[in-house]
Amino acid sequence: MAFEFFFETAFGLITWQQVAMIGVGCVLLYLAIFRKMEPLLLGPIGFAAILANLSFEGITGPAELMAFIYDYLISTNIFSVSLVPLFIFFGIGAMTDFSPLIADPKTFLLGAAAQIGIYGAMLAAIVFGFNLHEAATIGIIGGADGPTTIFTATQLAPDILGAVAVAAYSYMALVPIIQPPVIKALTTKKQRMVRMETLREVRPIEKLIFPVAVTIVVGLLVPSALALIGMLMFGNLLKVSGVMDRLSKAAQNEIINGATVALGLGVGYMMTAERFLKTETVLILLLGVVAFIVATAGGMLLGQLFYRLSGGRINPMIGAAGVSAVPMSARVVQRMAKREDPENFLLMHAMGPNVAGVIGSAVAAGVFIGMLG
Repeated sequence: MAFEFFFETAFGLITWQQVAMIGVGCVLLYLAIFRKMEPLLLGPIGFAAILANLSFEGITGPAELMAFIYDYLISTNIFSVSLVPLFIFFGIGAMTDFSPLIADPKTFLLGAAAQIGIYGAMLAAIVFGFNLHEAATIGIIGGADGPTTIFTATQLAPDILGAVAVAAYSYMALVPIIQPPVIKALTTKKQRMVRMETLREVRPIEKLIFPVAVTIVVGLLVPSALALIGMLMFGNLLKVSGVMDRLSKAAQNEIINGATVALGLGVGYMMTAERFLKTETVLILLLGVVAFIVATAGGMLLGQLFYRLSGGRINPMIGAAGVSAVPMSARVVQRMAKREDPENFLLMHAMGPNVAGVIGSAVAAGVFIGMLG
């Protein structure tokens, strides 16, 4: 009887590769729950990875639900665009304050400089033998923007979606560990202590014009980036309009929460043993670290140029916030500034390049998709 029961279970079907991937899912859950590393995404992705690797041929399970979510909401097989990352960008736009960037437009350049990590990682990926579509997808990890990375992967290289998603969100969570050594290596104590003038107050009309103007400019210059940028700016327009609060609150709560769960389940569906347990996965994870380091260094080097051109009035550390890990990288800059000078307040100055990085990484993704898609 016990022998017959054994054959009714899945113990005779599961492979060591599936066991290993279940272990990866448990690690992601541990990082999300106990280490609080990107819990809203790593939590669903980790649990979905466990579900995906407990699915067996001929046995109906949750994989069917995850496959439905992936095929209809994330993959470009059904629609010409990945929907879930767009809804997440919609919610992010509704939660983002672009005032620091509007008040100090030159910080847009710092956000652009940090995107060098994208191109550096892309070139490194090509050297390691990845094709151009895969290399471009891996490079986007350097933008430190999870939804943009996933959007690009679904368009250009869906086979490596699981690996790049885990790399992007894991390293976004590790920004407070990865960035400080790079910042310290490229600045002096004197530079880290620089206090900056208080930003001017941004008028309501400027906040209204900004999302509309950015949408039009991007739509004309980089049409392939308009899906991401358009949803980001539409979400922001709801926030700043003052007359669409109900829609803005829905974008910030129900819509982005539902999209986040769907994204986690869809990405987890792609984290099966046969897709994930490859040598290229390790390379992608390593290249992700390189991308973040190079991105931070790129923003810092332009920050140093700003420091010199301003006669020492601009703290070069704000360049590190050019990666679009909002608001984590800006908080890293603030913490490092307070460590040197407890009364130094750089957070709002760092938020300028930080939100510029969100736009920059989305534009870079649009360029890749337009050229290679």
